[in-house]
Amino acid sequence: MIDKTPASTAFALGGAPDHGGPDSGKGDARDRRRFLAGAAALTGGALLGPAVNVTTPAGAAPTSGSALADDPKALRTPDERFAHLPDYPFKPNYARIKLGDGSGAELRMHYLDERPRDPAKASGETVLLLHGNPSWSYLYRHVIPPLVAAGHRCVAPDLVGFGKSDKVVDRFAYTWQSHVEWLREAVFDRLDLRDVTMVCHDWGGMVGLLLLAQHPDRFRRVVASNTGLREGGGDLGPGWEHLAKWVQFTQRTKQLEPGQIVDGFSLTHLDPAVQAAYNAPYPDDRYLHGVRRFAAIIPITENDEANPAIRAAWKVLESLQTPFLCAFSAEDHVTRGDHTSLSGRIPGAQGQPHTAIADAAHFVQEDQAAEFAQVVADFISLTS
Repeated sequence: MIDKTPASTAFALGGAPDHGGPDSGKGDARDRRRFLAGAAALTGGALLGPAVNVTTPAGAAPTSGSALADDPKALRTPDERFAHLPDYPFKPNYARIKLGDGSGAELRMHYLDERPRDPAKASGETVLLLHGNPSWSYLYRHVIPPLVAAGHRCVAPDLVGFGKSDKVVDRFAYTWQSHVEWLREAVFDRLDLRDVTMVCHDWGGMVGLLLLAQHPDRFRRVVASNTGLREGGGDLGPGWEHLAKWVQFTQRTKQLEPGQIVDGFSLTHLDPAVQAAYNAPYPDDRYLHGVRRFAAIIPITENDEANPAIRAAWKVLESLQTPFLCAFSAEDHVTRGDHTSLSGRIPGAQGQPHTAIADAAHFVQEDQAAEFAQVVADFISLTS
């Protein structure tokens, strides 16, 4: 297991290393030793120990994956892998989007679209819930119901390469630009979402903030959680070693299990059936390119290919008046609850009731789902 000690894995899931806060630096050596020992044990066990197959969800027959008959450029996880997932009764929806490689090939992108059954109780608000790495829309299974009960429509896509969305065979197709374009085409061109409340977590924020900067007129407000937007270059500080170990772990681990990672970055110990649900989209390693690539494309150097887009985004974000709330976790391994890299730079964040939710680690949706949903609902009410 990955050590659950707070701050033991700075930069691990794609965030920036922590440089701020009054307690910055305290316990760094201890936390680094704990993380390195945990990562080494986990990686070593996966590489050198007995093979561990990706867990099949309870009630689902073991299956191998299949290439799409009409599109060999992508894989599609068999539906039976998603049978009987705990607390995930939602109806699947799909949008067709372009792969974007010039071939004309298309991908199927999955999304949830939940809303009040009684139209008279609808608030008229649309909440776009973006997951990060290595989760999928399953992450929001306990956040969606209370938001729908409050009258809001909830749209939760699976990024390409995750969840029920198609998995691209070419791992190099997973770039910052492609993720932004895939998401843009799905939520704007296909679903025509407008006046959106974006709730973005981890890589969902890193991709979502670029989308926000490119199309600010589509968004009514933003709730960012345990995320950031940092270009490569400069001194990474004490986070460099954590980043190096995370990249090595994701690239070298033969049997990579997302469920184990989500469990490791939550304070709550996830039931084996829940961990299996996070593993369900990935029958074998061919389906994990999206998960592995997010770690590989974290901007590090001053010449990183994502830097121009990130700089362009900040030119917009630093003048953005759209209401912007940070709902971080007090015990997040990456940020340690420090949201000033966003709240301190975005005008729309000034004077907002930012929070660092107590008793929650990186995956706040697993540790404090009800409180997180309430924070989102309250912010919608406050800014309506």
